[in-house]
Amino acid sequence: QVQLVESGGGLVQAWGSLRLSCAASGGIFSLGVLGWYRQAPGKQREVVASITRSHSTNYADSVKGRFTVSRDNAKNTVYLQMNSLKPEDTAVYYCNFRFAQIDSWGQGTQVTVSS
Repeated sequence: QVQLVESGGGLVQAWGSLRLSCAASGGIFSLGVLGWYRQAPGKQREVVASITRSHSTNYADSVKGRFTVSRDNAKNTVYLQMNSLKPEDTAVYYCNFRFAQIDSWGQGTQVTVSS
């Protein structure tokens, strides 16, 4: 299994920036697809961004041009740089690792954007 620990959340004003990090344990980090998801109160969890082991990325339409996902395999860490934050970005953000039958989630980190 892969253990994931997110950090970097917090309270920020609208149009501000935050950088989330997700550190992973285990020796197979470089093989997996990493994803960032979020869940706002009363809403379903949704995918925000993902990055493959070849560093191909995908983004939800709502964050394109504002968020950037990246990974550092040497540090077993995936990042989510969030710029131009909006109040509707407020949610708990989770990172996810998938490889073969492994599907691991972090505990989440709260991001709150004030207007």
